[in-house]
Amino acid sequence: MRRDIFQAIADPTRRAIITLIALQSMTPNAIADNFHTTRQSVSKHLRILTECQLVKQEQQGREIYYSLEIKKMKEIDKWLEQLRKIWETRYNQLDKVLLTMKKQKK
Repeated sequence: MRRDIFQAIADPTRRAIITLIALQSMTPNAIADNFHTTRQSVSKHLRILTECQLVKQEQQGREIYYSLEIKKMKEIDKWLEQLRKIWETRYNQLDKVLLTMKKQKK
């Protein structure tokens, strides 16, 4: 099942997992140690993040390590940057209107 990336990152636990593994690859047990939840719950979050291609798995011996998928994070950042530009333009326009109104009051 293909999941929506933005639904995946809407969950605070998944955002915390992303932040955690951005620093270094970790096993599910190591990730679970950072949360007050079960290992199974963390595994569910990791499965959702993997389905969205936000994290990737790498088998090392008997352990599976999860790490951040940088390419996918860059896609999200690129999309957000477009929105930032739109909102910056709108805020600048609002600043001009407010400045004009302020000048008219004087």
